[in-house]
Amino acid sequence: MGIYNCADTLSQAIESILAQTYKNWELIMCDDGSTDDTVQVAENYRKSFPEKVFLIKNKKNSGLAVTLNHCLKYAIGDYIARMDGDDISVPERFEKQVDFLENNPEYDLVSTLMIPFDNNIEGIPRGIDKQPDMYSLLTNVPFAHATIMAKREVYQQLGGYSILKRTIRGQDLDLWFRFYKAGFNGYVLQEGLYKVREDMNSFKRKKLIYRIHEMQTRLYGYRLLNFPLRYYPLALRPVIVGLIPRQIMFSYRSKILKG
Repeated sequence: MGIYNCADTLSQAIESILAQTYKNWELIMCDDGSTDDTVQVAENYRKSFPEKVFLIKNKKNSGLAVTLNHCLKYAIGDYIARMDGDDISVPERFEKQVDFLENNPEYDLVSTLMIPFDNNIEGIPRGIDKQPDMYSLLTNVPFAHATIMAKREVYQQLGGYSILKRTIRGQDLDLWFRFYKAGFNGYVLQEGLYKVREDMNSFKRKKLIYRIHEMQTRLYGYRLLNFPLRYYPLALRPVIVGLIPRQIMFSYRSKILKG
């Protein structure tokens, strides 16, 4: 779990891990130079659960890709799950993901559907194809990054997350292109086992420059996977969406959330 300035939500996120029905886990948090009370909140849990909760720190604010790679250096489990410091994992999440990977060895990764929420309002789980392939990357992403659980060897073979200017806030998209290039397979459980916080702050983080970086990563990925040239204009989609005022996008998503 990469954590950065999430003191107000971190306890709720950690409590959702402590409440997992699957108990054979360890939580590795890496602070990325927080300036609020995030470290203190994390440290309190580390002291309360010293055999389950671990806290490491970056020397300076370095971004999520660096932070997650730092976590990977300390992870020792056969399976590695993602989690964000402002979201919530449903109690059965780990149990169902471990059970799937144990019983379906042909898959290297399993994710779940996401349930968007804002304060006390929850939306419906967002649909994603249960068996996405590399062509899912033409316009979208095949897996919701924060929901994934992957075999350790996936990260080992891919060398973790790419540390590049274009992968700032887009390290997952780059990972998926390399994931399919390496011949890995993933599956999406058709259950909402992860609650993702979607408030105005989450939309403020989606700056136009990051949309441009996403376009660059898509063009890189299209070449990597040898997609036909006729698909390349699709890489412009994130930039076009990024030109829509954030308040309009937030209002639109809020209406969907409220039904």
